[in-house]
Amino acid sequence: MWWIILTVGVLLILYIISTYNNLVKLRNRVKDQWAQIDVQLKRRFDLIPNVVNTVKGYAKHEKETLEDVIKARNTYLSASTKEEEISANNELTGAITKLFALSENYPELKANQNFMDLQENLKDAENKIAASRQFYNDTVLKYNNKIEMFPSNLIAGLFHFKTESFFEAKKEERENVKVEF
Repeated sequence: MWWIILTVGVLLILYIISTYNNLVKLRNRVKDQWAQIDVQLKRRFDLIPNVVNTVKGYAKHEKETLEDVIKARNTYLSASTKEEEISANNELTGAITKLFALSENYPELKANQNFMDLQENLKDAENKIAASRQFYNDTVLKYNNKIEMFPSNLIAGLFHFKTESFFEAKKEERENVKVEF
């Protein structure tokens, strides 16, 4: 009889240890994926001042659009939580879209090789950010499922694991961008 109780107890302890370790591993993957997004955002942020300076020379009277890009970039840099970073990033993406729409009105800007190179680098950065977001959301899904599904939710609750938020576009960002001059 004691062997059965002891075996069940050992199996229960092994299950708790295994589940806890899996939760820690998934939580660390979420952090890693967020860091990957951060790396790509940093790359984009480093390119933005160069793009703004290039556009300034051709579109002096488009000051408001340029200021919006700079303001959105600074908002991200001052964000202190993940949710604020997500919101600021979405704002910056919209501002960059408007900035590139400006080039349609300035043929000499579109012909500038420096601008074209910067635009290509930013497009590449945007694609990498989109891929990083997708990987992040996939990782968050796995982590949140583990936290919320029985019986691992009992271990997650016992050790205070919290669900993570997804990287989502706001409602207005899902609509077509309207650029007016």
